[in-house]
Amino acid sequence: MLNRTDHPIGAQDAGRSASGVRVDHLLVAAMVAPGSRVLDVGCGDGKLLQLLEQRGVDGRGIEISREGVNASVAKGLAVIQGDADTDLADYPDDAFDYVILSQTLQATRRPREVLEHMLRIGRHAVVSFPNFGHWSIRLGLLFGGRMPQTANLPDTWYDTQNIHFCTIKDFRDLCILIGARMERAVAVNFWGKPLRLPAPWWFWNLFGEQAVFLLSRQGKSGERPS
Repeated sequence: MLNRTDHPIGAQDAGRSASGVRVDHLLVAAMVAPGSRVLDVGCGDGKLLQLLEQRGVDGRGIEISREGVNASVAKGLAVIQGDADTDLADYPDDAFDYVILSQTLQATRRPREVLEHMLRIGRHAVVSFPNFGHWSIRLGLLFGGRMPQTANLPDTWYDTQNIHFCTIKDFRDLCILIGARMERAVAVNFWGKPLRLPAPWWFWNLFGEQAVFLLSRQGKSGERPS
């Protein structure tokens, strides 16, 4: 059963909390049980891993960029260089309690395979991503006729690493397709605050700038919101 949760996070600006920590990092951390074994895929400079380890998590990370690996290792984190599209296949089943993919899904070449490997490697998967179905992006395409740039999607179309944009509804459909159970989901608005209304998916898809999903491989689908 899908438990759509909201957390009392106030934001100074889009995507960041009052403390300066990325909102999706706080939401992800809230979904991870203390003491868990965690693999952070595409961990960047290790800020999420640092936040998790402060909460008693045994964290590991893989990152494709050498700069990100160096920054993470300099923080004392266990991070190796690796590519989510190719290297997740080398991890054994049930190696971790949680596998995290934070704002990286849209940059993978084979997002379905990446998500399936995450659910094989870990008992749970936590995924955050920018919602390309947000109303501001729709209006930008409709009236501007150009690929939009937002706080969550700041790069131009020719500089971005994002190659597979998706919406909240697209991601939900993928979860159903691969038999992932949606245990929790949070949609965040422009100001970094979770949408608190028990609204249907189309409302989240229209007004959520980004989303965070907690998944497991148990069951075939999540429950549709009312």
